[in-house]
Amino acid sequence: MNRTEPRTLAGFMELLPEEQILFNQMKEKIEKTYQKYGFLPLDTPIIELSEVLLAKAGGETEKQIYRFNKGETDLSLRFDLTVPLSKYVAKNYGNLSFPFRRYQIGKVYRGEKTQKGRFREFYQCDMDIIGDGELDVINDSELPSIIYTIFKELGFDRFTICINNRKILNGLFAYLGQKERAVEILRVIDKMDKIGKQAVSEELGKLEIDKQAIEKIMSFIAIEGNPDQKIQNLENLGIDNEVYTKGVEELKEVVKNIRLFGVPDTNFKVDLTIARGLDYYTGTVYETFLNDYRELGSVCSGGRYENLAEYYTDKKLPGVGISIGLTRLFYKLNELNLIKAEQKSIAEILIIPMVEDLEKPIALASQLRNLGVKTEIYLNEKKLKTKFKYADKLKIPYVIVVGEDEITNHKLKVKNMETGEEQEVIFDATKIKEIIR
Repeated sequence: MNRTEPRTLAGFMELLPEEQILFNQMKEKIEKTYQKYGFLPLDTPIIELSEVLLAKAGGETEKQIYRFNKGETDLSLRFDLTVPLSKYVAKNYGNLSFPFRRYQIGKVYRGEKTQKGRFREFYQCDMDIIGDGELDVINDSELPSIIYTIFKELGFDRFTICINNRKILNGLFAYLGQKERAVEILRVIDKMDKIGKQAVSEELGKLEIDKQAIEKIMSFIAIEGNPDQKIQNLENLGIDNEVYTKGVEELKEVVKNIRLFGVPDTNFKVDLTIARGLDYYTGTVYETFLNDYRELGSVCSGGRYENLAEYYTDKKLPGVGISIGLTRLFYKLNELNLIKAEQKSIAEILIIPMVEDLEKPIALASQLRNLGVKTEIYLNEKKLKTKFKYADKLKIPYVIVVGEDEITNHKLKVKNMETGEEQEVIFDATKIKEIIR
């Protein structure tokens, strides 16, 4: 028989059980945080009609799409969770309550060139607030508190949520007579962390922007100080542009309310170099960095957009949202040994039957499960030593041996596998739960 070598496609992550447990725990913490803030769950199809999914796509995005035909139907795999959300809201508009607060955690697919830490299949953890016609800017202030809660839950203290407003940048460019080049300029500014100020200045020069305008742009993004000082400096620049003024007002409001939501000043800052989203985001934008590991890049990003579903409906649906690329984040944290997969089993207790009649051991396992205790029962014929080695290898915390004596005397010994200590208890699931919890 010819055997095929078992292998996984490049750009697709497969984990060992202990790693998968850790990954799932991270995913669960993010999901529970979204739920804590009242966000509703959503699960859209992985496969969509190409006509629907690609209504807005173009350029590099369209090149990365996994697209195929099934019969005469043209299909594509979703490449993010925002476009499916747009379709969903437009399709179900009449059945939704606004503001529509949804979260979705799911896999997306991009045919990118594979490289270390970049994946073709990966989990995104998205959360958005969608308004009907309008959405108050205070919603932009709630999102940093959610980001703050998530990264505290994941065990981080030293992280910074960087905030900016695209209106400020767009207004500045209009004031400098560079409105037509705004997207190009923003692309260059967005590289600030990677290439530095000097290289940014040089790249702006290549766009044939006059020296005086470049100096003003560089002076603008170099404004220092705490959030209040930066906002004051922005107001003091005397830029007479309606869009700029509106952006500064929104940023001021967002900063004020971020504090109301309980985010400490040590965990957020105004960063005028944040220009993500280019022509998509229209107001507040966010980038989150781990202070000691800036090389990871942004670990959570997002922002405000003017019209979510313009390609599907004439209704104006403004929104604000964030996204965490969980697969990449997990990979990078694991690579830096910032997280460690130590839990090898889901079971809290292993029942080892040493009798032919399994009625009592199985009944005990069922009773423990009904009490919410994760319970495994060893059902294979092996020596007792082998069964204990199994529990030890999987680091199952507790073991109970059920033999003839235990059934006759109606007493059991609960063994703590870490300390080796044994505690005798009556043959009762409730009493066993009290010991292991």
